[in-house]
Amino acid sequence: MIAVRNLTRVFRTYKKQPGFWGGVKGLFHRQFEETAAAKDISFDIAEGEFVGFLGPNGAGKTTTLKMLSGLIYPTSGTARVAGFDPTKRENAYRRLFALVMGQKNQLWWDLPAAESFNLIRAIYGLPAEGYQATLNELVTLLDVGKKLNVMVRELSLGERMKMELIAALLHRPRVLFLDEPTIGLDVVSQRALRQFLRDYNRRHRVTILLTSHYMADIAELCERVIVIHKGVKIYDGALDRLENAGGAKKKIITFLPALADGAAQAAAFPDTWQSRHGTTTRADDGKFTLCVPGENVVAVSQEILSTGPVADITIEDVPLEDVIAELFQSR
Repeated sequence: MIAVRNLTRVFRTYKKQPGFWGGVKGLFHRQFEETAAAKDISFDIAEGEFVGFLGPNGAGKTTTLKMLSGLIYPTSGTARVAGFDPTKRENAYRRLFALVMGQKNQLWWDLPAAESFNLIRAIYGLPAEGYQATLNELVTLLDVGKKLNVMVRELSLGERMKMELIAALLHRPRVLFLDEPTIGLDVVSQRALRQFLRDYNRRHRVTILLTSHYMADIAELCERVIVIHKGVKIYDGALDRLENAGGAKKKIITFLPALADGAAQAAAFPDTWQSRHGTTTRADDGKFTLCVPGENVVAVSQEILSTGPVADITIEDVPLEDVIAELFQSR
């Protein structure tokens, strides 16, 4: 459904010298700086896939989505979406995809969402019967039937985001680009949107490319992720294998010694643990936390239990946020 080959976008910006005379000099001798927001990015996405698109701020995620949407032209490279070239901005292509940006609105602020939906129906030339069936389905799935005639400005952020999704899906796009759709939402609204997107993807086999800084979005929705850093793709594969991308898979072991006295705890589990097991921290409540390679979990756990009495011990995966941060730092 989506085929990207060596996609590159370079932005050329003017560097103004400080002060009045700097501005005067700039009239005759301009200095420019080139920044590659995307560098030779290549990937393929099959029909119906739900793919996470990750990277820190400024990595080039939004730029890539805009190139796939035809909003900006690539400096070099090619992209094909459902057989179309986005740079040609053909009407047939614009009817095929939708772009939702969490920080930009497409609904009219001073109108009820229902009136914006009617305008979108007219723009796309949607048959009344099919439009109404689609609208009813989306409104039911997102549970916003009572809010259709409320001015958009009076909706909560979560309700407004649901209306934005409805507006994007009224014409039944085959490809959906989502740029941080849950940004700023509370936990309940985030969960509701994730549930909707999961169900909609399975029901209609829409191809979805999602960017988000909330790792819960990625973990719950995407089996595959593409990671870019400084405009360069550094990982493309299964989410459950991402832990190994930056090095050996690691686990976190947290345990609470069954010793009330802090001095006794320090004696049983001294600072020398730091050199033997890597990073070891001790919280105010007396709990020790170690980050160890996955293959050493059993041996380290046995050593903990044999060193002194332990009241509680837990073993868990390193949080996805930490894995990705370590991956960025290693580049």
